[in-house]
Amino acid sequence: MDPSINGFDYRRVAVADGVTLNVAVGGSGPAVVLLHGFPQTHLMWRHVAADLAADHTVICPDLRGYGDSDKPVDIDGDVYAKRTMATDTVALAAALGHERFALVGHDRGALVAFRAGLDHPDAISHLALLDGLPTLDMWEVLHGTTAAVAFHLYLMAQPPGLPEELIGGSPDAFFGHFLDVWSRDPGALPADVRAAYLRASRAAVTSIVADYRASAGVDVAHDTADRAAGTQLRMPVSVLQQDWGAALGYDAAGVWRAWAPDLEHRTVTCGHFMAEEAPAEVVRAVRALLAR
Repeated sequence: MDPSINGFDYRRVAVADGVTLNVAVGGSGPAVVLLHGFPQTHLMWRHVAADLAADHTVICPDLRGYGDSDKPVDIDGDVYAKRTMATDTVALAAALGHERFALVGHDRGALVAFRAGLDHPDAISHLALLDGLPTLDMWEVLHGTTAAVAFHLYLMAQPPGLPEELIGGSPDAFFGHFLDVWSRDPGALPADVRAAYLRASRAAVTSIVADYRASAGVDVAHDTADRAAGTQLRMPVSVLQQDWGAALGYDAAGVWRAWAPDLEHRTVTCGHFMAEEAPAEVVRAVRALLAR
């Protein structure tokens, strides 16, 4: 049996026609929703969620297409749009009795959270984004040989067929690569947790690729339209990132400030999996955001 978040109840919640999410819920008080990244599941929040549950209702879903949540077939290219997944998130919170909530997203979850903040500003009170960039900006800062760090984005952007076949041929090697090279503290991902991530990803190759493929298509279109319209995040926003600005040659805080006028931007020294490598730092940042 895979590990779970201690003290949390597990349930399945319908968020759209034919789509049910696996969700861990714990604590009581104002709601905070935590969205995981790649190649992980809700389990990445096990330390942060336990702390926040002391005085909040903490909701940790597996995103559609990941973990033990449903994995609908992507028929029209919109099934894994971040707009669709953001709507899942708002529907999930509402189904659990929370029309307004704070939202924290990491990596892919940060893209979903960003879109939720733009599309559903009345539902999102505070927004924390961990180690990500808006999709449009992400593609714009990747260039030259430095873009090799994001080879997986280009692979999974290809038309259906080849990416799924290549990744499916050796899924543990593919997904395990990121678990290994993106962490600066291997001990932060114990053997049972790593195995759970690999199991979940192995069973979700098609939907994970569809999620990434959407970020090379429909998600870019949505961000482009919002940038042209001058749409911004209206709630307090905190961003924690590795020093990608220095690595890729751009002004990280400046990129975010164009979208989020009420911004707290911080560069961290831990690896990508910061909720597991530096959970106390993440908790402090989230609690400081909620106090704003």
